[in-house]
Amino acid sequence: MTKSKKEKRIVKQIVKGIKTSDGAGVNLRRILGSSDLNMLDPFLLLDEFGSNNPDDYIAGFPAHPHRGFETVTYMLNGKFKHKDTAGNEGYLTDGSVQWMTAGRGVIHSEMPEQTEGLLRGFQLWINLPMKKKMIKPSYNDIPSEKIPSIKLDNAEVKIICGTFLDVEGPGKAHTGIIYFDIKLKSNSTIEIPIENGWNAMCYVYEGALNCGELVSKNNLAVLSKTNSFICTSSRENTNFLLIAGMPLNEPVARGGPFVMNTKSEILQAFADFNSGSFGK
Repeated sequence: MTKSKKEKRIVKQIVKGIKTSDGAGVNLRRILGSSDLNMLDPFLLLDEFGSNNPDDYIAGFPAHPHRGFETVTYMLNGKFKHKDTAGNEGYLTDGSVQWMTAGRGVIHSEMPEQTEGLLRGFQLWINLPMKKKMIKPSYNDIPSEKIPSIKLDNAEVKIICGTFLDVEGPGKAHTGIIYFDIKLKSNSTIEIPIENGWNAMCYVYEGALNCGELVSKNNLAVLSKTNSFICTSSRENTNFLLIAGMPLNEPVARGGPFVMNTKSEILQAFADFNSGSFGK
């Protein structure tokens, strides 16, 4: 009797990021959360922001509300200041992460602490399970030196959340996820284990990957749900995010900055915000 070979994950869909703006006019690329790919359970949104032109980011993200999910901001280059109604303040700098759980509701701002130079990074929204939608908001600043990186012969894996080669990242989500930033040398192959049945995606922000299909810069590959992810870089060094998570398989209702399970819960979120009781 022969043993069946493990299936490797294949590319199911390729999505090209859409240029748009958010906040007070910050120019960005929406990778997940558009008409091309509305969500990938439990992930609701993935944005990339990046520019040397301060006009693209100087207006920032003034005070705005959230309820029902988590935001993870990963800064490659630049400085941002966070402030919220729960009394938290924090600074994002090169290589650092800001992890905010909106829970029952928080109002926060994210404003640039620079007037020139490169500002580049990503924001990921992670849905909260139904039973945790109304938990107390929380906030965690994770400096770059607290984020472990594993150096291999042909790659470096930065572990923001989850575990790789028995090393655990500092990010703590309310559902099972991995979030890795991977630098792969040219013409190199890497294999990353992923839990069977988890939804997974990789976003190439420098270079290109061959995952059975070519995934070019600024493209997102949605992967199948079986076992490990194996990919090979192109003839240039390649940087990409690998993000995967256990699907919640729950109803999703959206209303602007609120993500709940029913329309009535969205209406209640707006009512709470308009009454001034939001975030208290």
